[in-house]
Amino acid sequence: MPQMVRIYQHGNPHVLRLENVDVEPPLPGEVQVLQTAIGLNFVDTYYRSGLYPMRLPSGLGMEAAGSVVAVGPGVEGFSEGDRVAYALGPQGAYAQLRNVSASTLVKLPPHVSPEMAASVLLKGLTAEVLLFRLRKLAPGSTLLVTAASGGMGSLLCCWARAQGIRVWGVVGSQEKRQRALLAGCEEVWLQSESFSKGVREATQGQGVDVVLDGVGKATFREALGCLKPRGLMVSYGNASGAVEPVSPLELASRGSLVLMRPRMSDYMATRSELEAAAAHVFEALAQGQFQARCEQSWPLEEAAKAHEALESRQTQGLSVLYA
Repeated sequence: MPQMVRIYQHGNPHVLRLENVDVEPPLPGEVQVLQTAIGLNFVDTYYRSGLYPMRLPSGLGMEAAGSVVAVGPGVEGFSEGDRVAYALGPQGAYAQLRNVSASTLVKLPPHVSPEMAASVLLKGLTAEVLLFRLRKLAPGSTLLVTAASGGMGSLLCCWARAQGIRVWGVVGSQEKRQRALLAGCEEVWLQSESFSKGVREATQGQGVDVVLDGVGKATFREALGCLKPRGLMVSYGNASGAVEPVSPLELASRGSLVLMRPRMSDYMATRSELEAAAAHVFEALAQGQFQARCEQSWPLEEAAKAHEALESRQTQGLSVLYA
């Protein structure tokens, strides 16, 4: 019998429960996927802890890859045996077998394995939004990335550098500095340092055009001080906790700064937008603009251990669960 991870209450990683489940045939518009690799993302911990609300009981996880084993009535464009992946939810990807809406699926090109897709698709689509849809960053533009050694951060650094963008990074420990440099950062600072001073010195006092902040509470205020006038602050994660409220007057006083909190689903609202973004991600991957090497993996029954590793900042690069 197939298994999946469910939660019945919010809390620490030990609320994750592995259960046997019956999976019904796919309904109209659905495709049944035998999942071999499941994406492990920090956002999963937000839903588990209750930082992001969801109705309980619930599955967990938004991203997985595998092969089609059944097609529901009315579905066109997918057949049994197709290699597919998805990254837009809904929650419940921590499972061996699952019915998903065909509207969320993309086919995998030959050069992308299920493990590669599960580890990179959600991060790749997120990076596609952050780098290409919020503000035009031409070659020579300047960018600061926090958590620059993690799976999301290193992907952002690599892809941005491939576009000719100048990139600097912030990391949580000395051990992670070299990894961020290898990802394309010109210079890297610890988040415990006054990194805004370093950024100002590196940019001859100007500051950067854009900050992409996935850390949240621990870096947000310092990162605001890294922006040039009319710079864009993008808060896309809360690894250290939720950002405290900021006054519009403070943004004005710092140089007419712009603050955004994008939600990926709003930029993938149509099938054509999803397919275009996924094609961009897979093309960049094929061209070597970033890599998708999985560096940590856990079996589905060890999902709690995986969450513990994520939250204690023990992981580097990309991670997956395998079914």
